[in-house]
Amino acid sequence: MKKDIHPKYAETTITCICGNVIHTRSTGKDMRINACSACHPFFTGTAKYVDATGRVEQFRKRYKVAAK
Repeated sequence: MKKDIHPKYAETTITCICGNVIHTRSTGKDMRINACSACHPFFTGTAKYVDATGRVEQFRKRYKVAAK
C-alpha cells in the first residue's frame, strides 16, 4: 500500500435519534442517523405491508394502453 494516502481508521460513535448508540470503527467521524435496527419499522416488526394488488392492476392498465 502507498503511504499517506489512506484515510485514518479510528473509533467512531453512531448515534440514532431514538437514543441508540453504536460504537464501531470507521474512516468518518461521529455520526448521527435517522433510523437504526432498534427503531426502524422493518427490523422491529411494525412495518405495514400495503396491499399492492390494485396498484399492480393500475400499472398494467396504464402500460397496456400505452403499448398498443
